[in-house]
Amino acid sequence: MNLTPTEMERLTLFSAAEMARRNLREGIPLSHPEAVALLADEVMLAARKNVPYDEVIDRAAALLRAEQCEPGVPDMVRIVTIDAPFPDGTKLVTLIDPIDLGETAFRPGEVIVGDEPVELFPGAERVTLTVVNRGDRDVQVRSQSHFFETNPALEFDRRAAWGRKLDVPSGAGVRFEPGIPVDVTLVPMAGARIAQGFSGLVDGPLDADGALEAASSEGAA
Repeated sequence: MNLTPTEMERLTLFSAAEMARRNLREGIPLSHPEAVALLADEVMLAARKNVPYDEVIDRAAALLRAEQCEPGVPDMVRIVTIDAPFPDGTKLVTLIDPIDLGETAFRPGEVIVGDEPVELFPGAERVTLTVVNRGDRDVQVRSQSHFFETNPALEFDRRAAWGRKLDVPSGAGVRFEPGIPVDVTLVPMAGARIAQGFSGLVDGPLDADGALEAASSEGAA
């Protein structure tokens, strides 16, 4: 049996679609490739049966539900295009959002928030400092940085910033443009209060005797 590349691709698609059908019978949620293969195979079959074009699309749209797929798959399958072999010639069938997302389906990468606002660092003692960037380029400080050890071009009361970090959500930060005063709020660093890395002024416990004085003298040098 000699098969053309197109016929080989059709057999591959059919095999993947059959796996998807087997998984559905066994109650196994479909992956992205399995869902696409099943949709494409059903469109190809309906076209060969000379089902009207609009009905082919309607059938495909009713084929799968969100709960039959792995989480996130319906949102990944937003557009599926198939060159379908109708008896009167090949036609491009385009499926738009063929899998209903459902009310409980989530989108990959989405942020799901609660009904109530989340308080950052509840009960933490806060201090507000004015920072001026005396350098010639922007400086950005991230949420996890020990503020005492930030870029020397930033001018502020460093002793007041000892053992503190920005009062911002994890992963956020503050950008300081040259010459523009910026007020920042700082909270104490929690946990074991051991600072490693940064500018290397501490590299140890923040609350150790003499740690602030040693770091201040080293920074001034």
